[in-house]
Amino acid sequence: MIFLTALPLFWIMIAASRGGHWGAWMPSSISAFEGTCVSIPCRFDFPDELRPAVVHGVWYFNSPYPKNYPPVVFKSRTQVVHESFQGRSRLLGDLGLRNCTLLLSNLSPELGGKYYFRGDLGGYNQYTFSEHSVLDIINTPNIVVPPEVVAGTEVEVSCMVPDNCPELRPELSWLGHDGLGEPAVLGRLREDEGTWVLVSLLHFVPTREANGHRLGCQASFLNTTLQFEGYASLDVKYPPLIVEMNSSVEAIEGSHVSLLCGADSNPPPLLTWMRDGTVLQEAVAESLSLELDEVTPGEDGIYACLAENAYGQDNRTVGLSVMYAPWKPTVNVTVVAVEGETVSILCSTQSNPDPILTIFKEKQILATVIYESELQLELPAVTPEDDGEYWCVAENQYGQRATAFNLSVEFAPVILLESHCAAARDTVQCLCVVKSNPEPSVAFELPSRNVTVNETEREFVYSERSGHLLTSILTLRGQSQAPQRVICTSRNLYGTKSLELPFQGAHRLMWAKIGPVGAVVAFAILIAIVCYITQTRRKKNVTESPSFSAGDNPPVLFSSDFRISGAPEKYESREVSTLE
Repeated sequence: MIFLTALPLFWIMIAASRGGHWGAWMPSSISAFEGTCVSIPCRFDFPDELRPAVVHGVWYFNSPYPKNYPPVVFKSRTQVVHESFQGRSRLLGDLGLRNCTLLLSNLSPELGGKYYFRGDLGGYNQYTFSEHSVLDIINTPNIVVPPEVVAGTEVEVSCMVPDNCPELRPELSWLGHDGLGEPAVLGRLREDEGTWVLVSLLHFVPTREANGHRLGCQASFLNTTLQFEGYASLDVKYPPLIVEMNSSVEAIEGSHVSLLCGADSNPPPLLTWMRDGTVLQEAVAESLSLELDEVTPGEDGIYACLAENAYGQDNRTVGLSVMYAPWKPTVNVTVVAVEGETVSILCSTQSNPDPILTIFKEKQILATVIYESELQLELPAVTPEDDGEYWCVAENQYGQRATAFNLSVEFAPVILLESHCAAARDTVQCLCVVKSNPEPSVAFELPSRNVTVNETEREFVYSERSGHLLTSILTLRGQSQAPQRVICTSRNLYGTKSLELPFQGAHRLMWAKIGPVGAVVAFAILIAIVCYITQTRRKKNVTESPSFSAGDNPPVLFSSDFRISGAPEKYESREVSTLE
């Protein structure tokens, strides 16, 4: 043990003030374990002119005034004491040497209180000193823990017990210190007011796991059964550590999602849920739940939980994957291409998981990709057969969406082989079927008669369009003989196509079958039609049509020239019929 011999301050004051006046010095407070003893150090003084032959003294309990009849603890004149102190009190000091030190033994809780000393020099020279000592009867050691214990930083914890009983000396041992460190007994220390304490120190570096650890100290006395234990719980401060969090979360669009973050720290942390730098929710708590109702694809992403206190911080992230059906696919544009060009079509969508993308045309799969958000279709050297409606279909396990788009292929006219002429009785009909994009112009040329009739001549030509097919029908009535050649010519901005239309059936009509009257009527109709066409063309200023003067012979449209006397000057015929 280490014993400190430095004199306390109040003993120095006594030595400096001797020969002055009435005064006493004792510790203002002193403590001792129940069942042990205590020595209360005491010194007093009186004026030097008083030279008593004998110096007596009295110790009182809880009151300094004799008239209040306080319990007498010790009295040097009579040795008569209060029953509570019988056999328990005696004077250790020599009153003649102005030493009034008192010893109390077999301490019990009722002996705790204030103790006053009264000097008795005989006659009227008696004086009760106002200075007094408060005795505290204890039964637990005092464990002193620093006000702040931080994980990772060495700390010193001390166990202190009073050592003011000369008859019983305490011994100290630590309880529950395994894994913390080895204790060291500092020794017996003298306090400023003349009391003694025994101190044991424990040095260790605490961890977060030591928070709340119950550390004990035991005081025992040799050759006795007396044992006293005291405990202190360690309040270890440490930074947050996130210990509870969702793993990656998958949720179907529209469902409810709960993200949980729990952290271990002391003091409790400030927990914050964030996404893309935006604070979504925060609270000072050990755990914090982020509730997402009816999640949407826009809430898909990375969520971060930040835990922080005055000693540090921690953070973790969790990915939320919102599963949803594909959005309606988008196509770059409605494509218009010229025959022979290369066309690139891009179809894209969004979904989770990525979809199967397919491009169809007339139920035929043209291209497909699996688990991709984009599909590109390349059509090198497009042809008219590539023209039409296409569908881009996106699907995954959560649904299917589709988008229709058109590819318009522009090309020069093509006159189909089904085009022909047919004659029946006195009527000739010529059918010209043209496939073209954009829509072409169509004209019928009769080279032998030096006549061209285009589709604007509605009296003779009927046209109907269906998709890229244009069907034009030239109807000629009152024909005694079919034209030798009929040429169909079609043109648009990409080119011109001509085809001589083949005849199906007889090439000549016999007038004999209809008789003289029929010939007269047919001739009249012929003249009327020729005149009408000529007038109509002049009115419309059709530049490609030939003009006729009074001396010109009109072109023959339907039969050879002939004259019948008595024929009417003019017959009008507007009849237009289609080929059945």
